[in-house]
Amino acid sequence: MIDSIAGVGGRALPAGPVGGMADSTPVSAPKMAPVAPGVTPVSQTDNDFAALLGNAISEFGQKMRQAEAVSIGGVKGTAALQDVVEHVMSAEQSLQTVIAVRDKVISAYQEISRMAI
Repeated sequence: MIDSIAGVGGRALPAGPVGGMADSTPVSAPKMAPVAPGVTPVSQTDNDFAALLGNAISEFGQKMRQAEAVSIGGVKGTAALQDVVEHVMSAEQSLQTVIAVRDKVISAYQEISRMAI
């Protein structure tokens, strides 16, 4: 059941146009000097937003699978009721977080699409 979202944590996007959008050429940002003396620019590391989001999605999938496994164990009588409740509540909290982030992304997209060019 939960295994259908296994590929969600990956960071690879499909090749070619997505959702009817025209093919685009990648654009890189120019190197910028620090804004003020003594301020250094933030360097790109493995802790960028895409990695953070990918890790969060992976953790979400893992929590959902754990909650499902413990719930099945509870139905079979091999898992304690407290463990079932803890795992299901943790999965529910993760789901609510994912939904909140999705709503923010959609809201930001809609705001950007309303901007005048």
